[in-house]
Amino acid sequence: MHNPRRAGRLGAASEASRTTAARIARGSGETAIIDVTLSPQELQKLFDPLPDVVFFVKDEECRYAHVNQTLIQRLGMRRREDIIGKSVLELYPASLANTYIMQDRRVLCGEAIENLLELQLYPNRLRGWCLTLKQPIHKNGRVVGLIGISRDLGQPDSQHSSFGRLQRAVNHMQAHFNHPLRVQTLADIAGVSVAQLERLFKRVFQLTPQQLLTKLRIETAMRMLHSGASIAEIGQICGFSDQSAFARQFKCTVGMPPRDYRALVKR
Repeated sequence: MHNPRRAGRLGAASEASRTTAARIARGSGETAIIDVTLSPQELQKLFDPLPDVVFFVKDEECRYAHVNQTLIQRLGMRRREDIIGKSVLELYPASLANTYIMQDRRVLCGEAIENLLELQLYPNRLRGWCLTLKQPIHKNGRVVGLIGISRDLGQPDSQHSSFGRLQRAVNHMQAHFNHPLRVQTLADIAGVSVAQLERLFKRVFQLTPQQLLTKLRIETAMRMLHSGASIAEIGQICGFSDQSAFARQFKCTVGMPPRDYRALVKR
């Protein structure tokens, strides 16, 4: 199965590529070592056939250097050349673009972003939840760009043996998401330990319990932003401690403040 974190590491040296050693254990106990060098173009080809994964490489100026077919389609473009050399400031609404630029600059300063729950808004596509990875690309000891992968959040694995007990915890979250919730309480409802709950949630829902709670709160807030309720009132109803906490979480997850999202949906 494709591993986005490993693919991210493959893009990080010698013109954004790195020689890696893939070790495969043999039955005899020996280890086979295969040195593989993948260029950004080869990584791009690997990600092109994946409709639920967005892949990109950006330079030091936050401009796209490589993108896969999925990103081209979701931006409503026909060709890669319509995106290459441009920044998000030229491709997204200003409120979204500014958030993405700030995120990219953190990575260009050496920070890695992993397993970030985001709601992506594309010009030609309904909104969709995804988990995002961004890592800096190093060359000769300095950061020269970044590599990013966003994977669409799939449907829960309803065939998993623990789905029923986890669903009881989810039902409790859905009924009480506007109140403080302890992970221990959810674990008790599911009849598992806290460590087991975290592991099983990631396996069945691809999210941690906290990420799922955030998703429930933000989805409710987005629906309420279509109404005339005040932002402070919406934040309180959705379980946030105050308006500033609500605004911070909303911007981190959706990419824009609640007031900008309200203006966007009104348009």
